[in-house]
Amino acid sequence: MRTSICSLMAATLCFGAAITATPAFAQGTIPGPIVVSGTGTIVSDYRFRGVSQTDEEMAVEVGIMAAHESGAYTGLWASNLSGWGTFRGANVELDLYAGYVLPLGAANLDVGATWYMYPGGADNTDFIEPYVRLSSTLGPVQGLVGVAYAPEQEALGNFSATPYSDGEKGDNLYIWTDVNSGVPNTPVTLKGHVGYSNGNPGLGPNGTSIAPTGEYFDWLVGADYVTGPLTFGVAYVDTDISRAESAYLLPNFANSEDGSSIADAQIVFSVTAGF
Repeated sequence: MRTSICSLMAATLCFGAAITATPAFAQGTIPGPIVVSGTGTIVSDYRFRGVSQTDEEMAVEVGIMAAHESGAYTGLWASNLSGWGTFRGANVELDLYAGYVLPLGAANLDVGATWYMYPGGADNTDFIEPYVRLSSTLGPVQGLVGVAYAPEQEALGNFSATPYSDGEKGDNLYIWTDVNSGVPNTPVTLKGHVGYSNGNPGLGPNGTSIAPTGEYFDWLVGADYVTGPLTFGVAYVDTDISRAESAYLLPNFANSEDGSSIADAQIVFSVTAGF
């Protein structure tokens, strides 16, 4: 799944949900060894790897996952888009994913892949990204490290102005770590994230790229507050992408109202309901 402030939570939670329940991902059991879980989220800004996909405006995100007791799981996640994240069509991102969680002693190994789809958009904007995640828990602290590598695909290459051309193909590497820890005797969880992107430094189909400047870091620090089926989140999100580095991406890489960079620091708020 995309790693916005909310999909970052969802990625970590869906990883854990394949093994056990979590406060923010309510679960309902259906007959047989399958558990179904889902979330609905309102977020003040959909940030994918530190970069706004909604022109620094609100997004509504939904996700659902089915996990088998064997460790296999599958699901989907969706969000509205605008600005840099727009790929024409419905201006909606739909992520389909599947994987398998394997216990390794005190850790869990998760291997899977995500298919990023943009309904109604150009054919060359969809792409697949396999991933490997390793997580473990020590007391109240949960840690996760992950590697996602998207092999060469047209959606990740440079834009081709030639009609009906296959265009260039490119690949993308993303390495990240997440840490969260519950505050004892409270419904509060502290969370942190650091990621590294390396991919296409140009403009891909429809003038966008999942690694806008080719190579950069993103990070996040924040907290979640759980009450009943609701999780209230706040996080400080930022990247090391400077205005000078992203100048060649303008005007796409700027807020449509005030011209500010959509990779600048931002406080992001969210409300998530489990179902």
